[in-house]
Amino acid sequence: MSEVMPIDLPLDEETQKELVRGERRMQGTARRTRKTLSKPWASAAAIVIAIVWTIPTFGLFVSSFRPQVLIQTTGWWTFFQNPQLTLENYIKVLDAGNTQLTMADAFVNSIAITVPATIVPLTIAALAAYAFAWTDFKGRNILFVFVFALQIVPIQMALVPLLSSFSRGLNLFGLQVTGPLGIAGGYAQVWIAHSMFALPLAIYLLHNFMAEIPSEIIEAARVDGASRGQVFFRIVLPLTMPAIASFAIFQFLWVWNDLLVALIFADGEVAPITKLLAEITGSRGNDWALLTAGAFVAILVPLIVFFSLQRYFVRGLLAGSTKG
Repeated sequence: MSEVMPIDLPLDEETQKELVRGERRMQGTARRTRKTLSKPWASAAAIVIAIVWTIPTFGLFVSSFRPQVLIQTTGWWTFFQNPQLTLENYIKVLDAGNTQLTMADAFVNSIAITVPATIVPLTIAALAAYAFAWTDFKGRNILFVFVFALQIVPIQMALVPLLSSFSRGLNLFGLQVTGPLGIAGGYAQVWIAHSMFALPLAIYLLHNFMAEIPSEIIEAARVDGASRGQVFFRIVLPLTMPAIASFAIFQFLWVWNDLLVALIFADGEVAPITKLLAEITGSRGNDWALLTAGAFVAILVPLIVFFSLQRYFVRGLLAGSTKG
């Protein structure tokens, strides 16, 4: 565990000490959780789960380099009896001659959809979670329960009404609202849809993390004259960064791998890579073997994002797992 360093704040020495003690308590919780997860039975269970999870992925990887005829007629494990390798599947997928978009276009679309659809809900959720955790206002608990309950609304129920709003705009008290909600097509409606569906869970998770920050830290900062904005940006936000990074990874993967919302809202030139993969199989699915290569092309960016933010992801899970 790295040494705890005081956060650079324009506060007095006592407030700095409170910040350090609070962060040390959170790190102590992470150490206790890590110790529990490092027990032999936990390690054995993790190894078994990793093997069970990896075998299908390994089979998909092997199949992506096998000739299409062998993929469609034999199992991937027969590769060890008849090892034949080819790059034909990857060439066909990258060419994507039977679709409107190339793989490069779909990659750009996926990035253009995923990055804003991750940043926007996290920004709104962080502000809302801070308000629910540390701002006392009338009806706070009822409103938080309502936001939490929105998670049980199936996404399928909102697709058609949302699509109708995007196509026709909104009529509020006789005033026709246009803009993103009045435009059919483009990235805007995909960003809005993903942000709306992600907000309830993001607010709930970040609220639980922020609520565990020792109250002494917040009170000491307020005594020294820090405003709510300063408390949020200089104290709460840095301490919540592991949880934000953890949810950012989840949200990025969810949006990147999404097909349902893409089928409804992302048409034509803005189609993401998941929609392209569904189209390269052909109208009757005859070329389904190409999915083996397409799947590995599609997971390159998620792998880079996960491994680059892995340490924040683990810290966020451990720090928010138990109370200390």
